Amino acid sequence: MKKIFLPLVCYVLFSCGSNKQPNTQQSETATAQTETGTANPESAEAAAVTFTNPVLPGDYADPSVVRVGDDYWATATSSEWAPLFPILHSKNLVDWETVGHVFPDKLPGWADAHFWAPEISYDKGKYYIYYTAGKKGGNLCVGVASATNPTGPYTDHGPLVCQEAGSIDGYPIRDEKGELYLIWKEDGNSVKKPTPLWGQRMSEERTALLGEKFELFRNDPNTWEGGLVEGPALMKRNDYYYMFYAGDACCGRGCTYGVGVARAKNIRGPWEKYSGNPIMKANATWKCAGHGSVVTDAQGKDYFMYHAYSTDGFVYPGRQGLLDPITWGADNWPRFNANAPSVTAAAPHNQNAPDELDVQDEFSTKTLTPSWQWSVTAVPRFTLQNNDNGRLLLQAAPQKIGSLLGQRTKTADYTATTVLDAQALPKGTVASLSAIGDPDNAMGIGLSGNEILLWTTKGNKTSTVARAAAPKTGLIYFRLATQDGDKMQFSWSPDGQNWQSLNNNQALDAAYLPPWDRGIRVGLTAKGAAGTAATFDWFRIDYSS
Repeated sequence: MKKIFLPLVCYVLFSCGSNKQPNTQQSETATAQTETGTANPESAEAAAVTFTNPVLPGDYADPSVVRVGDDYWATATSSEWAPLFPILHSKNLVDWETVGHVFPDKLPGWADAHFWAPEISYDKGKYYIYYTAGKKGGNLCVGVASATNPTGPYTDHGPLVCQEAGSIDGYPIRDEKGELYLIWKEDGNSVKKPTPLWGQRMSEERTALLGEKFELFRNDPNTWEGGLVEGPALMKRNDYYYMFYAGDACCGRGCTYGVGVARAKNIRGPWEKYSGNPIMKANATWKCAGHGSVVTDAQGKDYFMYHAYSTDGFVYPGRQGLLDPITWGADNWPRFNANAPSVTAAAPHNQNAPDELDVQDEFSTKTLTPSWQWSVTAVPRFTLQNNDNGRLLLQAAPQKIGSLLGQRTKTADYTATTVLDAQALPKGTVASLSAIGDPDNAMGIGLSGNEILLWTTKGNKTSTVARAAAPKTGLIYFRLATQDGDKMQFSWSPDGQNWQSLNNNQALDAAYLPPWDRGIRVGLTAKGAAGTAATFDWFRIDYSS
C-alpha cells in the first residue's frame, strides 16, 4: 500500500536513558529534597527563558514527580484507561516524554477499576508507586508497586489499606528518626461524611502498615475546604513538615478545587492550617487547581506539579499537568506567584523546547507508541505490519463500540485524520475514526460493507445519524474536526483532498462524552465478529490553528 500522507512533525517517543543509575539519592522523605529556601542564583538568567503551561497537555490528573540525580520522573492518574500509570521522564521539569507504564500489559491482580493518584518516590535504590484502585468486590484501597528501574518492570505488592468508606491518595514519608509512614485520605465524602487524613507506620518492605493509625486533620466544611481535603503532598523544610493538599469539590463541571497548606513540627501533629488558605485557586485561564506534588531542583528551588482544567475547553481535554514555583515568605509559609495557576513562568533549568502537540503515527514501528490507550475492561488485539511503510490491523470485538485504541486530546480544537484500507475490511465489520468518552459513550464515522456511517453511542445505545454509499476505492479517508471540545464534524474522502460530510456540515454535540473524571480520547475502533480486523494505514491529530 502506498502512503498518501501530508507531512507533519513526527510524534515519536524515545527511551530517555532509563538504565542510567542515579548519582544522588532522593528517598521517601521530605528531607531528601534540598531544604534551603534560597532563590536560585541564576534566576535572573533563567527569567530570559520561559515555559508555557501545561507541561503535561491532556488528561494527566493528579501528577506526581520525583528528582533522582539529574533526572525527573513523573506519573499521573489513569482512571479507566490502560496501560496503567504512565512513567514520564524529563531533564528540566518542562519537556516530558512517556517512556513506559507501571502496569503495561495487565491490571494488578487484586484490582479492577478506578486507577487514581499514583505517587512516585525513590528510596534506597528502588522506585515506588503508591496508587489508588478499586478492590475486586470491595472498596477503594491504596496499593504499592516497586522497581529497581524507574521504567520498570514493577512488582505489585498489593493493597496496604482498605477502609469501609475507601482509602485513597497514599503518600510516603520518613520522619526525623528515619521511620517510614504512609499518609492517606479516608474517602468519607463518597458516603457524605468528613474526610480525615490519616498516618500510620509502614514496613520497610511496603507490604503492611504497623501499629495504630492517627489523624493529621480533616476538612472543615465551614471554610473554603467544603466537603473534603485530599491529595496530601509532604515535604520537610527547616523545623517543619509542610503538607500541600487539595480542598473543596473535585472533577467535572461542578469542580471548585483549590490548594491549601498546613504544617507541623512532628508528623503526628498538631497540624496548623495556614490562615491565608487557599494559596491557589482559579483564575481566567485555569480552574480547579489542585492535587499535586512538590519537587526540589539541584539548586534548592521548590516547584509544585499539579492539575487544573483550562477554561478554554474545560472538561474535554481533561485535567492537565501544570508547574509553578513555590516561594517562601518571612513567616516560613509557602506561596505561589500572584498569577498562579500560571500561563507562563521562568523555565526551571533555563531550558525549554517548543511544544509539539501534533500526533502522527504511520504504524511503522515494531511496538505501539506509548501514547495510545485503551479501556481497562477490554485489552485490544492488534498487529503492526512494517511492510508498505506500516499498517495497523485492529482486531474487531462485538461488544459495545468494539475494540478501541485512543489518544488523549490536548486542547479544545483539533483535527484528527486516518486512512482505512476499505478492500481489506471483512463483511459485517465496522471500522471507524471515533471520539470516545468511555466504551458506552462515543461517536464516529466508519465503513460498514458498502456504506459509510455516521453513528453515536449514548449510554450503550448506538444510533446511525446518517449514511452514504461508499466509493469503490481501495482507501477511504476519515476526518474529525472539533471546536470548543464538544462541536464535532465528521467527513470522508476517497482521495484525501475532496471531503464530504454525512450530516450537511452540521456539528454533532459531544457534550455527553466525557465522564466526570476523564477527558475525551480520539482514535480507532473496530466492531464485528471475533477474528475479523480493520486495517488502518496511518493516524494523526493536528492541533495547529
